[in-house]
Amino acid sequence: MTDVTSPSGSTLAEAEAFLAAHPEIEAFDIVLHDANGIGRGKIIRRHELLSFYKNGRHLPISILGLDICGEDVHETGLIWDQGDGDLRAWPIPGTLKPLHNTQPPRGEVFMSMYDLEGQKMTSDPRHALQRQVDLLAEMGLKPAGAFELEFFLLSNERDARGKMVPARDVLDGRPSTKTEVYSVDHLHGMLPLFSDIYAAAEKSGIKAETMISEYAPGQYELTLHYREDVMLAADDLMRLKRIVRAQARAHGVTACFMAKPNEDYAGSGMHFHVSMQDLAGNNTFIEAVEGQWSDTILHALGGLRATMGESMLVFAPHANSWRRFSSQSYAPVSPTWGVNNRSVALRIPAGDIRARRIEHRPAGVDANPYLVAATVLAGIRKGLIEKINPGPETTGNGYDAGQDAPPIPADWRSAIVAAQGSEFLKDALGPDMHRTFTAIKAAEYARVARTVSEVDFDLYLHTV
Repeated sequence: MTDVTSPSGSTLAEAEAFLAAHPEIEAFDIVLHDANGIGRGKIIRRHELLSFYKNGRHLPISILGLDICGEDVHETGLIWDQGDGDLRAWPIPGTLKPLHNTQPPRGEVFMSMYDLEGQKMTSDPRHALQRQVDLLAEMGLKPAGAFELEFFLLSNERDARGKMVPARDVLDGRPSTKTEVYSVDHLHGMLPLFSDIYAAAEKSGIKAETMISEYAPGQYELTLHYREDVMLAADDLMRLKRIVRAQARAHGVTACFMAKPNEDYAGSGMHFHVSMQDLAGNNTFIEAVEGQWSDTILHALGGLRATMGESMLVFAPHANSWRRFSSQSYAPVSPTWGVNNRSVALRIPAGDIRARRIEHRPAGVDANPYLVAATVLAGIRKGLIEKINPGPETTGNGYDAGQDAPPIPADWRSAIVAAQGSEFLKDALGPDMHRTFTAIKAAEYARVARTVSEVDFDLYLHTV
């Protein structure tokens, strides 16, 4: 095979330098993220890495048309319509990192999909985000931000009723049965696990920051350091999820990234803090007089508010996602905005004016951060171009507000229908990614709809 130039910008020199610096590493996870944010790819041996950087790696086109269970979704048009031929995946520059606590030692590198001629395969979520970044650059703007990661630590075994059980402390086996929100002492029981998470994050070049005991037994939150490159912010989130899952498993517990694993407690969100810089690096959301909001941030809020309804499938992509939305649940139920108010969907946080940003709160932790970021940026872009007024600020209880706002879907099926017909979402994701994503979601809905669940027996077995 003749060596070709990598369309991703990766170089052989990066791989050679990494191998020289890490003689202990024997294998590499090469990871491509699909529409659901699931890492798909291969584990290659050390001697194969240079070939991967020289020539990429052939992968079937169908890898981007899989449902949550890893099965083909023919309606995407990525399977037999195209003969399920090979495309070529290329490594992403800067993503080659060592993994923590693996035996034998392994590394990891993210990759993105291109056709055999080097053109972007536009059903790749990463390319969808890059497209929005490029469109904003044409307007003289550069998005920046960070994600928050909420998750549960659960026992590997369920209780007698089949319910998930919060994990016992890995330090001494103490049970976790209370909410213990913001309890520092409660965190101590998981310190051996958290220490490994932080060590793994540092080894991967991630600045994982504050750990919080969240609003449910066994629920925690990790914050990530702000990135001036929003693509790196999404990469950080995906890498950190892998780290948390792997280190939890090593400590004998299960990391759960379902949006709502327990009906009695709050679900897990993936709040996206986003700001908009000009090309000189100045935050364009900053107001001239503190508290007198700039037109830029108001129009951004207006675009996000106007497009939230048709975008909800991206923010809540699964059947379980919709169990998270209920009044007083800390998950927004209408497209509201406010200042220092955790009951709204779009929050301007309190704090230093230099860090002025929008906290976008609808997305669950089960969402794909590349698609979430692409959709949020597209909403901001629409708001800026059309100068959309966000309407009045919501003060007080946001769960009782928002009656004047465009409606958001009430359930998963409605969200799928809204997304399928949305010209905005087609622009946000690109036509190919939009077709792929909505086809996968429709197929998953059909799978869930025809499945006879345990709740059916609870409700109907002895009653009808």
